[in-house]
Amino acid sequence: MHIDYRIEHPLRMLASFEVEGFTVLLGQSGEGKTTLLRAIAGLLPAHGEPFGGMAPQHRAVGYLPQGYALFPHLRAWENVAFALPRSAQRRTQALELLARVRLVDVADHYPSALSGGQQQRVALARALARKPQLLLLDEPTSALDAATRDEVMAELISEMHEFGLPALAVSHDPHLAMLADRVAVMSGRRIVQQGSPTDVLSRPASVEVARLLGHRNLFSARVAGHDSRAGITLLRWETANDAILRVPLQLELMAGELVHWMIAPAAVKLPAARPEVQCHDSPVTARVETLLNLGANWQVALRCGSERLWLAAQSSLVRHHGLEPGREITVDLRGSDLLCWPRSSRAGG
Repeated sequence: MHIDYRIEHPLRMLASFEVEGFTVLLGQSGEGKTTLLRAIAGLLPAHGEPFGGMAPQHRAVGYLPQGYALFPHLRAWENVAFALPRSAQRRTQALELLARVRLVDVADHYPSALSGGQQQRVALARALARKPQLLLLDEPTSALDAATRDEVMAELISEMHEFGLPALAVSHDPHLAMLADRVAVMSGRRIVQQGSPTDVLSRPASVEVARLLGHRNLFSARVAGHDSRAGITLLRWETANDAILRVPLQLELMAGELVHWMIAPAAVKLPAARPEVQCHDSPVTARVETLLNLGANWQVALRCGSERLWLAAQSSLVRHHGLEPGREITVDLRGSDLLCWPRSSRAGG
């Protein structure tokens, strides 16, 4: 489903992107994400498709607002029935909808007696009562604690797929984007990148997108020159003791120009276990600052000059190198794993 909306009030914005399966629209607070959902639902004046020009009550849209907006004085089935036409079958129809989201056993419970995940599924059942062609979710993780967020969202997304119902969720939580079928990123009240989560997360189109996606290793460097024969551009990481980084050739970058660059923590390479297979691309000397034990893997904060570089490594490698606070080590930043953008870059829509 293609979304194409122009809004003038209360915010001026333009949004054009594709919704496929469970799609997440990611952006900071104030970008107008909720405004867009309300416009699609017909609750704000706007021009666009789908549903353009239709009255709100005629739009085939299911809307789950932030916090779910369940009526506290109504039981679960009554909250669902509220969206159904008045008839003698309302309770039966509401129970059938609760059964679809596996909540019929709490039909007589009030919202205060339900968990965050159960409240979300009651709101989903109420939205399904409208027989929607599109489901809209406003910050669906905001009422969930970190311990249950993934489980609740995985179940919700599974239900979306089971119903064959496309869904658009707006959020500022980059973690939600990892669970999506498709991601669109909004910055400056316009869509600056869209695609599969793998493509968008691994190849953000600009440093602004990288920040929205929660990438940690974002830095600045100065273009030191180009080696066309070797197919590389050299960057001088001035704040990390002038370390030289080699990235794929980018002749559009001018010598002396400041650029943004990033590397994923998992792409920061510790020395090989066997010295004879050691191969340095862009070696950087660092001092271990902090170690976070995550079980099979570790997150390690390295101090490089005045910068903090994060590394993700398997426990076996951390033990092999005897990493501990204060230890000095040389890591490798391979050019193929580095992304770099001019400091003035803006991603295209």
